Amino acid sequence: MKYSSIPLAQLVVKHCKAKEVKNIVISPGSRNAPLIIGFTEDPYFSCFSIVDERSAAFFALGIAQKTKEPVAVVCTSGSALLNYYPAVAEAFYSEIPLVVLSADRPPYKIDVGDGQTIRQDHVFHRHIGYSANLKQDVSHAPEKIYEYAPQWLSTTTLDLAQKKIQGFNDNELNVALNVAKGSKLPVHINIPFEEPLYDTVLEPSINAVIDPIAIEKYTNVPNIKKYADIWNSSLRKMVLVGVNEPNSLDQRFLDQLAEDPSVIVLTETTSNLHHPNFFSSIDSLIAPVERSANSEMFFKELRPDILLTFGGLIVSKKIKAFLRKYKPAHHWHINEIRAYDTFYSLTYHFKIDPNRFFTLFTPHISRSEDGYYTFWNTKREQYEQEREKYLKQIGFSDMQAFHVIVKNIPKGYQVHLANSSTVRYAQLFDLDASLKVYCNRGTSGIDGSTSTAVGAAYYAKDSTLLITGDLSFFYDSNGLWNNYLRHDFRIILLNNNGGGIFRILPGHEESENFSTYFETAHQHNAEHLSLQYGLHYSLVADESRLYDALKEFYKPGKAPKILEIKTPRLTNDKILLGYFDFISSAHY
Repeated sequence: MKYSSIPLAQLVVKHCKAKEVKNIVISPGSRNAPLIIGFTEDPYFSCFSIVDERSAAFFALGIAQKTKEPVAVVCTSGSALLNYYPAVAEAFYSEIPLVVLSADRPPYKIDVGDGQTIRQDHVFHRHIGYSANLKQDVSHAPEKIYEYAPQWLSTTTLDLAQKKIQGFNDNELNVALNVAKGSKLPVHINIPFEEPLYDTVLEPSINAVIDPIAIEKYTNVPNIKKYADIWNSSLRKMVLVGVNEPNSLDQRFLDQLAEDPSVIVLTETTSNLHHPNFFSSIDSLIAPVERSANSEMFFKELRPDILLTFGGLIVSKKIKAFLRKYKPAHHWHINEIRAYDTFYSLTYHFKIDPNRFFTLFTPHISRSEDGYYTFWNTKREQYEQEREKYLKQIGFSDMQAFHVIVKNIPKGYQVHLANSSTVRYAQLFDLDASLKVYCNRGTSGIDGSTSTAVGAAYYAKDSTLLITGDLSFFYDSNGLWNNYLRHDFRIILLNNNGGGIFRILPGHEESENFSTYFETAHQHNAEHLSLQYGLHYSLVADESRLYDALKEFYKPGKAPKILEIKTPRLTNDKILLGYFDFISSAHY
């Protein structure tokens, strides 16, 4: 086996191996050659080559999202590193352990006009779990050290300086990788290399000092009975669940919550939680109240005494607006690492795994007979009936297409939702409980949905479906530029020729300015991209053909498939807004 001749490159590879960072996503370059040699020569690592650093980082994020393990991205020096930033920010807010390994120029070549050289240290400092800025070896290319940085050796020998440098680097690598493993946060490790970069040796020249990972786990809740007493004495309890891993919560806890008449459980598509008593379309519950002449009265009826939240970030703007105005007396959040005060009412953070919390909590709580659930369940049944009526009378549109798509996804699929209108339409419908749903809700950007889905699909046991809008798809089309698309990877592309979501936002007016700079109207389709990347392509523009196309779409094939659905740009917003008016008019 070959090793880079540069000790620091050997050290980084040894630490990654010791901390079980097995998946390495590499973008080509020269300055990162020592790392490329180290990772690709060692059969322990699974290495991926993706040219576009922005896409590479989201691809790695998808693998980490699926495997729950740190994944490394490796790039050359200069602006290459900056392209990682969108995925780093997403990883930071979604608690995903992304390990950024950036090769750098020597410190004495920064800010002197050298090519592909920027200030790489602390570049992610506001969105990172830890930044490790390693020190350059003095034992490699020492003649250049004597020429450009003699001060490094002015008070010591070369051997002692190198020993001190390795001690520093060992410590920084341990801290950074332990943060990634223990805190589920992205980390950045900046690694300066002097030329020559491509020399190899047959035996490593260094031994790494590996510190064990100390993960602090909270297994108990102080005064748990005190909180249970507050729960038992409260008449209205609301449980709100955001992004949540599939099959992560014990079903018996779900059943206990769902069957208590004083509890309503609001879930989002991204929560991956299911029960017949759960409210899975939050906006369909809130919108009729907003439009009611008695909205104040109904909102006060809906206002919970206790709000219990767990999972990641929330999609629904309506529930955020409601809870920020009608604040609960108590807001408790369950999360091992952090709690966001999303509704400006957080009163306690349970730093514990949700299963462990409910194991401790539920023995102390008693079932109530209050009518909180009964009243709002009647409203839910009403809007579900109205939704079915509305779907039968509307024309072909984004909403109608989503209705058909959701009903026809095969059981067991891994479903990735792009952001913006895609994930919001998904909130209006009930997905089968066997589906595993993912979405980049940390920053809610459209910029890496395809790349993330492709990465997550790589290790998935089941087939993967990406549902995306046109702007998100074309923006991240480089997500298809790799050799890792599985044959059972499927993409449904809803193309309404622009950013249709902007049409439902306040301030929309029909003008050239709006269509150019907000909606970004276009006439592109995915046919040529499909041909370029070797995907099977089909196009539909009406409901009957959509049903027929979906039958073929999910059949096994020798290549990934794209089904593009054209919907009317100028009516989608009217149909969506009309839906909320329709379900509101009859019962409020």
